[in-house]
Amino acid sequence: MKRSLLSATLGLALAAGLAVLPATAASAAPAPAVQGYTASVNSGAQYAGSVAETANNEAFFKAVMASAKAKQAADPGLATVTVTYDASSAPTFRNQIAQAAQIWNSSVRNVQLRAGSGGDFKYYEGNDSRGSYASTDGHGRGYIFLDYQQNRQYNSVRVTAHETGHVLGLPDHYSGPCSELMSGGGPGTSCTNPYPNSAERTRVNSLWARG
Repeated sequence: MKRSLLSATLGLALAAGLAVLPATAASAAPAPAVQGYTASVNSGAQYAGSVAETANNEAFFKAVMASAKAKQAADPGLATVTVTYDASSAPTFRNQIAQAAQIWNSSVRNVQLRAGSGGDFKYYEGNDSRGSYASTDGHGRGYIFLDYQQNRQYNSVRVTAHETGHVLGLPDHYSGPCSELMSGGGPGTSCTNPYPNSAERTRVNSLWARG
């Protein structure tokens, strides 16, 4: 029986020339927490994050935690949550998204990602000066945006798996080593590791334990 955590109701109107995301963007929170792959898109230099991003990380983590606990309370016997994603609005990255989902599905047991129409969260693609990012309205809902330029500069599967990690509740940690998936672009463009390390796997399993 499928159990959903996230919702695809949150949208964002992108820069001119790009497809506009769902009209529900008008009702989204005015200052959503944004988790980016790196805040140094063009330079490739190491980046340790900012005070604002630290606050956003904490808000994101708390939102996913609260939603996961609500699922657990609603169905105490639930062992594994299935979260459905919709990649139809990011056709360029179809293969990378599928690989990222497979990486996470083979890495954790308490939550599994499945492709589906509509989906609990969606992927989008385009050009954005901020690079790739995942966005949440503070209640566990969100979407992932994949930037063309950044995915040419950095390993695209790593970028996609990193942003998907945000949907599963992990915050950015740019100062981490390449072996840490959520270090994102911090280790530089030479880092191609798309896999979460043991601490990241354990944290996701803990977040989603019993639903």
